[in-house]
Amino acid sequence: MNKRINIQDLEPKAYRGMLALESFLNSCGLSKTHLHLIKIRASQMNGCAYCINMHTQDALKDGETAARLFLLDAWRETESYSSEERIILAITEEVTFIHKHGLSDKTYDEAKKIFDDNYIAQIIMAVVTINGWNRIAISTQKLPE
Repeated sequence: MNKRINIQDLEPKAYRGMLALESFLNSCGLSKTHLHLIKIRASQMNGCAYCINMHTQDALKDGETAARLFLLDAWRETESYSSEERIILAITEEVTFIHKHGLSDKTYDEAKKIFDDNYIAQIIMAVVTINGWNRIAISTQKLPE
């Protein structure tokens, strides 16, 4: 791969804005498990090797099991995820692939039965943020370390 630009060096204010979103997510009350699932699933969908590598390692350090991470791409086909996690994964997929139909009323209504409005907002912001990071990493061809 060709060496590409480093946005952090070239546009530090923009990069700090992304880091501010990340800081918000780490302190807003969204559970670590939920945040890891969002980051990994969106990164899988976007094909971001750098982020998949980083976030699976982080999840394992925080106590996530390898078995659940191995099954994440097929979460609908297993009973390894709670109802909360399943709705979070559905939101992640629908927002990540927003061009298909966006966040459906069905998924949103299911989320409202489980989470309060603030938690739903936090889930959406987490999905938006990781999609931004994925696009930065893929566009600049950032490789897993």
